[in-house]
Amino acid sequence: MSLPGRRHPTHEAPGGDRKRRIRISRASVWGVQNDSPAAGLGDAPNGGPLDGVLVADFSRVLAGPYATMVLADLGATVIKVESPSGDDTRTWRPPVLDDVATYYLSINRNKRSIVLDLADDGDRDVAQKLAARADVLIENMKPGGMTKFGLDHGTVSAGNPGVVYCSISGFGTRGGAHLPGYDLLAQATSGLMSLTGDADGKPFRVGAAMFDVLTGLHAAVAVTAALRHRDATGEGQLLETNLLSTAMSCLVNQTEAFVAAGVVPSRMGNAHPSVFPYEPMPTGDGELIVIAANDGQFRKLCTVLGDPAMAEDPRFATMGGRLENRTEIRERLLARLATRSAKEWFDAITAAGVPCGPINSIDQGVALAEELGLEPVVRAGDDAAIPTVRNPVEYSGTPPTYRRSPPTLGADSDEVRAWLAG
Repeated sequence: MSLPGRRHPTHEAPGGDRKRRIRISRASVWGVQNDSPAAGLGDAPNGGPLDGVLVADFSRVLAGPYATMVLADLGATVIKVESPSGDDTRTWRPPVLDDVATYYLSINRNKRSIVLDLADDGDRDVAQKLAARADVLIENMKPGGMTKFGLDHGTVSAGNPGVVYCSISGFGTRGGAHLPGYDLLAQATSGLMSLTGDADGKPFRVGAAMFDVLTGLHAAVAVTAALRHRDATGEGQLLETNLLSTAMSCLVNQTEAFVAAGVVPSRMGNAHPSVFPYEPMPTGDGELIVIAANDGQFRKLCTVLGDPAMAEDPRFATMGGRLENRTEIRERLLARLATRSAKEWFDAITAAGVPCGPINSIDQGVALAEELGLEPVVRAGDDAAIPTVRNPVEYSGTPPTYRRSPPTLGADSDEVRAWLAG
């Protein structure tokens, strides 16, 4: 996206090799479709802000595939390189849809699949040709794992100096390079599990692989930023991220409590260390999340519960006071909430402008999103056979597209091989 009136410069590759000059505007992310590395692969443009960007996806399982799905949703052409046995998540079942693991389906739409055995000389040559053409390469082998195949950043960038090369690991490329990267390990070693569960109970993992997903999301953001940098300078770069660094960042106030104030947070069940009330509370027939994150909300809550005097009590008038006296306040809140059903309280509390909500199951959560008009479910591919959860961002001008169902193993091998040979 070049600035108005700005020329599209060319830049020499490192070392002054004039034969490998990079034209900044070669892909349609900069408005030039014909120069795209993905030109000739497929009949129709993908649409979206990353249309024309070619992504070589050497990742597997979750963090990398999530990143490449985000890029694919935004129009990038993603070629998923799989071993002859396929991505691990193809075998992570149940549940399944038409004998395909739903885990795999959740993160692999809008991609092509090519099977390459990187131990085979011919297949390795195909992989190297793909890397040489790619705008972006994403991989999540153990650090150093791509080197033996001639697919490491140094080797790839020597022939493709404009490549944005994103490497994802579990614990970085230094002291933790030898450690395998799985979300559960990141949850455990980062401290998240120490915060999850009842105060007097055992640590628990979060119910979804959040650090894998968040690492993939950070990787996708980094790739788009690096592409913008290449737009301006012609320079590719190496991006490195890992699950533990993501965890440190995404634990936000909990990590900051320690690094800034020396406070080690501990498990509090569903309670919040800095806000009260901010937890599930029983009503006459079930639990309801009740939140009063500031003094005004607390006053409104007390009023709708029929106990306005509680908000006027000097002991409870501020957040600090409420935290000090949370046991007494909770007892008074519970006594009021027990007099009506969860649905009745939800309607009344919400009408008063105070945050609250039910504790839903996944099916109820999807139903709520549909009821609110968020349209969470889309169908990918021309045949619209695969229901999937849409990209969560709504774009007024360049919306995500859902053009391809998650590919079967090697579904596009012949097409991609022929294209690379052409």
